[in-house]
Amino acid sequence: MNPRTAEQLMKEFVTLCFMFSLPLKGLFMKNLSSLFFVTFCTLLATSANAWSIKDAKNPSREELEKKLSPTEFQITQNDGTEQPFRNEYWHNKEDGIYIDVVSGAPVFSSLDKYDSGTGWPSFTRPLNKDYLVEKPDPDGSGRTEVRSKFANAHFGHVFPDGPKPTGMRYCMNSAALKFIPKDKLKAAGYGEYVKLFEKKK
Repeated sequence: MNPRTAEQLMKEFVTLCFMFSLPLKGLFMKNLSSLFFVTFCTLLATSANAWSIKDAKNPSREELEKKLSPTEFQITQNDGTEQPFRNEYWHNKEDGIYIDVVSGAPVFSSLDKYDSGTGWPSFTRPLNKDYLVEKPDPDGSGRTEVRSKFANAHFGHVFPDGPKPTGMRYCMNSAALKFIPKDKLKAAGYGEYVKLFEKKK
């Protein structure tokens, strides 16, 4: 993981202490000290668990053969394609985000997912376009391939036949993704995306 430095955390802690301690004395001050301690520990735990770009890695094929399932390895490393309507997320309607199964990068959101009728999970846009690479498919089909920026894993393809507002259809393989439900985002290190679903309410 990529936690904030001890110096940064201490500065945050001292700032909180300064903001709240000046007007307080006696027993209340003693109780507040406990509050500061809990706040500091919370900041430390949250920071240590949060995903960052520095956490994104591109393991060797040997490592991935051990880490990934046979299907995940075939899709991401050998540019495979799952069978339509017979993959994990094509009909998933739960709120949450989808991360790169190899690097852990957050790449799609359920808020942009729709039923394209193709049998593969489809999105109108990526959650973080900078975490993807789009390039002409080397098979000469004229399609645009979508790959992981950090792990060079094959995700699927993007087509200009999607619905509004983008008109795009990111047609992905379920095996290239891992779904994180909205109620588990903080625990998994993706707490910054919780606010996306709070707006939905």
